[in-house]
Amino acid sequence: MAQNKLNKLELTWIGKEEDPAPLEPRIFLDSPQYSFGEVETGTLPNGKPWPGNMLIHGDNLLALRALEQNFTGAVKCIYIDPPYNVDATNEYYDDLVEHSVWLGLMRPRLQLLRKLLTKDGVIFIQISDEEQAYLKVLCDEVFGRKNFVNMVSVNMKNIAGASGGGEDKRLKKNCEYILIYAKNYDNMPLFNGPYSYTEMSDLIQQYKDEGKSWKYTSVLVDPGTKEYIGSTVDGDGNEIKVYIRRNPVMLSINQIAERDGITVKAAYKKYGVNVFQTTNAQSSIRTRIIEYREEQGINEDLLSIEYVPKTGRNKGKLYEQFYKGDKCRLFVWLRDTSEVIDGELFKKDLQGTYWDMNAWMKNLTKEGSVEFPQGKKPEKLIAQILSMITSEGDLVLDSFLGSGTTAATAHKMNRRWIGVELGDHAFSHCIPRLKKVIQGKDNGGITSDVDWKGGGGFKFYELAPSLLNHDKHGNLVINKDYNADMLAAAMAKHQGFTYEPDAELYWKQGRSSEQDFIFTTTQLLTSEALETIHEQMGENESLLICCPKFQPECRNRFSNITIKKIPKVLLETCMEFDKDDYSLNIVSVPDIEDEEWEDLDPGNEYVSESDKNHQQELPFDE
Repeated sequence: MAQNKLNKLELTWIGKEEDPAPLEPRIFLDSPQYSFGEVETGTLPNGKPWPGNMLIHGDNLLALRALEQNFTGAVKCIYIDPPYNVDATNEYYDDLVEHSVWLGLMRPRLQLLRKLLTKDGVIFIQISDEEQAYLKVLCDEVFGRKNFVNMVSVNMKNIAGASGGGEDKRLKKNCEYILIYAKNYDNMPLFNGPYSYTEMSDLIQQYKDEGKSWKYTSVLVDPGTKEYIGSTVDGDGNEIKVYIRRNPVMLSINQIAERDGITVKAAYKKYGVNVFQTTNAQSSIRTRIIEYREEQGINEDLLSIEYVPKTGRNKGKLYEQFYKGDKCRLFVWLRDTSEVIDGELFKKDLQGTYWDMNAWMKNLTKEGSVEFPQGKKPEKLIAQILSMITSEGDLVLDSFLGSGTTAATAHKMNRRWIGVELGDHAFSHCIPRLKKVIQGKDNGGITSDVDWKGGGGFKFYELAPSLLNHDKHGNLVINKDYNADMLAAAMAKHQGFTYEPDAELYWKQGRSSEQDFIFTTTQLLTSEALETIHEQMGENESLLICCPKFQPECRNRFSNITIKKIPKVLLETCMEFDKDDYSLNIVSVPDIEDEEWEDLDPGNEYVSESDKNHQQELPFDE
């Protein structure tokens, strides 16, 4: 830690003060041979078009930069599980990186991720203890300390090597950590609480061992005949319907087990939805029912009511409650605090900042039918995160996608998603896993929890190569892999325009507003061509033309047309080209003097059909 000129504490490291070169904004290349399913398009929260679920293969720093233009302010939830910078190198990640380099890698990625979040968006970053403290301080700097929400400790016992092993000077690790930051804490919605799960028979035995009273021991075998006797009102004047229950049947769980000739555990499993306890919980509704019972002289033992709660988990829905005896003891159902998982009944309790994922680690290698040693996370963990902060249709992003868990989980939960992965397992892991999800053939993970049957789709994208690369003489020239349309799209992105070619007017290749357009040509711009374009322009329209060369008389000829030369216009905004791997620190590129601009020849002729039809074909050096 150090104190800067403004008396602000911050984390410092070797190379932090070096200003990185502006990052090249790449375009995405659609790869339909790898896309799959029926892709649903739409509109993003920022008003930009949504192309459908995106699986992106490429360096994630470049991918985030490429997403910046259209997805700033559009992502509701980000989950990332970056390399932990520990001595755990495997065939998928080079995870052993010098400490300052690791911090240098994380900061620009976090800065871009923050931009992509919606105003009420939240990011979850999973990490181990080696870098957790440093990452926390770095995130305080990037997101603002006031936007720190929580740090969660996650029991990942089965993959952390906590079981077995010999003695060590250090404790065996069984926890990882999730840092949670809001884009803006004031705008962040309340979390939908996460839950911990305990198998019911284990929980009951735990209560016995600790001398506690286990109160969920009664079963409403038959609720009896329902007889309406009248209505009362709550404090706001809303109707509460009251019913007498004639001849109900209630037995203890032990009586049920004896009657059916089964174990108590089996009885809980079979009748768990009807198991209850009673309580004298204080509430205005219960007070009103006690008063109504006395007013009407009701003697029956069991009553039920129906009303629409204004708050709580059943807000806005018709809800039924049961009351027993003259004190109107409220029924509390075990089903409201339990869940069936793989055929077993689990008690669920609201969690704090300790999450136990051990129960879902046992079959982790089978999830998605792909193996990913030392890096795979259970779908249950991702589902818990998405349930806390997102709703159906919200956009989820994971820029360290790994085996595809986040995308698979988001898809099953009907969330939109973007996944970025640099490694070959984008093909070997992510694509086959997501295909099975879409086909409804993935039966693991959260499939049964959310009743997933299949559907949807995704589009696969490759990051385009660098727009400029070095020729054999070391000069930067237009990459030969770019055709005319790719060049036009890339230039539009570089200059902040949306690439939208007009079917009628060839020079309207992209727009930044309803009146502001861009045109990129690889031809010499002549005064005649410029005159023709100007005649076709509307009164209030403006145009940026990017070209390798133009006739002197074109300069400043029309006030509503700006002409910029390729590649000078590129190097004015981005000094880093011909680099596809940002797994190491970004290195600044030396400044290029003005007289050197003319030597940066585009090097190749790329002529679109519109260019051929409207412009004179001349070599670049003429």
